[in-house]
Amino acid sequence: MSSGGGVAAGGAERIDAPLLRAAFILVLGTFMATLDATIVTVGIDTLVTEFDASVTEIQWVSTAYLLAVVTTVPTSGWLADRFGSRRTWIGAVLVFLAGSVLCALAWSVLSLVVFRVLQGLGGGVLPPTGQALLARTAGPRRIGRLISVVAVVPMLSPVLGPLIGGSILGVADWPWLFYVNLPIGLVAVLLARRFVPAHPPSAAGAPFDVRGAALLSPGLAVLVFGLTELGQGQAAPRVVAWVAVGAGLGMLFGFVLHGLRTSRRPLIDPRLFTRPPFGAAALALAVLGASVFGATFLLPLYLQAGRGLSAWEAGLLLAPQGVGAALGSLLVNRTIDRVAARTLVVLGIGLIAFGTFPFTQLASTPADGLIAGSLLVRGLGIAMVSAPVMNIVYSRMEQEHLPRASSALNLLNTVGGSVGTATLAVILQARLTARGTEAAPAAQAFADTFWWVLGFCLVAAIGATRLPGRDRAAVTPRS
Repeated sequence: MSSGGGVAAGGAERIDAPLLRAAFILVLGTFMATLDATIVTVGIDTLVTEFDASVTEIQWVSTAYLLAVVTTVPTSGWLADRFGSRRTWIGAVLVFLAGSVLCALAWSVLSLVVFRVLQGLGGGVLPPTGQALLARTAGPRRIGRLISVVAVVPMLSPVLGPLIGGSILGVADWPWLFYVNLPIGLVAVLLARRFVPAHPPSAAGAPFDVRGAALLSPGLAVLVFGLTELGQGQAAPRVVAWVAVGAGLGMLFGFVLHGLRTSRRPLIDPRLFTRPPFGAAALALAVLGASVFGATFLLPLYLQAGRGLSAWEAGLLLAPQGVGAALGSLLVNRTIDRVAARTLVVLGIGLIAFGTFPFTQLASTPADGLIAGSLLVRGLGIAMVSAPVMNIVYSRMEQEHLPRASSALNLLNTVGGSVGTATLAVILQARLTARGTEAAPAAQAFADTFWWVLGFCLVAAIGATRLPGRDRAAVTPRS
């Protein structure tokens, strides 16, 4: 389904003003939600002082949001099928804004954590619903060029978050870390009601998969919780953490069995992952999430703890990755209908690996220029992976299956990022324990951990080789 726009001289449909306007509005909501996941981390020290709490207690402000996002992403497909994508998206923005206001008004650590959960419930629905809505509006012949720009937004948030958070705390009190969402969200809602096309629900009477939801969402949350606790390096809760990991894996295994056996439409159909190219695309996105967000977790920690940089200074040094992603999106936009998706993705993964290698040499204290240049290369590679992968799925998927396919892709990317980050935290803690926490041994421990990030790239490359050589939607080159 397209919103119009005509055909260019070379045969490709033009991306017209109404479509660009709708894309900008939907990106506004996605950017707000993904940015909030990182912007609050800058205020951890401030919140420790304001609430007279320990770092471990305040860390739950970030963990609670992450767990809520992981929990709610699987339900986004059903919500869009049941109520319509635009209505679901607007509702998610309003829930997110309500959570933001309550967070700013929090009077204790417990209340702040509870309100962050509410924020996460809205924030987790926004990216998959927005992508599905955009794919249905653009149609298969335009989604590739459009997604090449839209897909870069989540990759910019870990880079911009520390900069924006540090700027806010430099001129205002901590509640403005949350109040800043209000003007963005309200403008997005008002514009969406007027300019984003509404599509009828594809399964208005579809029953909710209660058993699947009871297995999948809590299973993911428990697994991420267990891995996060293992990464804290505390001896006392390690048994509890391992029990949580085992329970989470068991619930996920139960969900797969349920999804294969049920006669109803499961929350996410496990059979989707056996359909080419969806399985290979999902693997590539999941491992990419682990590599991208895992490195984004490790680098600021190294720069602040190992080199003594402030959050603002670390954010500036990380900014070239965002610049690279923006440049990469422009490159992909011009080539995505001409070059095979597999070629772009494999080349992108190669660039990510090339840009990651210098971080395996942190013990030699690489210069800031080398770090910035490596991040620029990583950013280019990131943009060359995410957009082509999503394009081949969205352009080949039937319209009525787009919401659940988008939910599954975003779930894999989110889980890949959160599980990958938690796994790297466990590895880093183990290496710090083995090597010591003094400056030089700690740098080597970070370097050891980055070898695992390179390993993630290798796994992603293996999955990418199974992607199609040519997307059927891109049959005619652009003029």
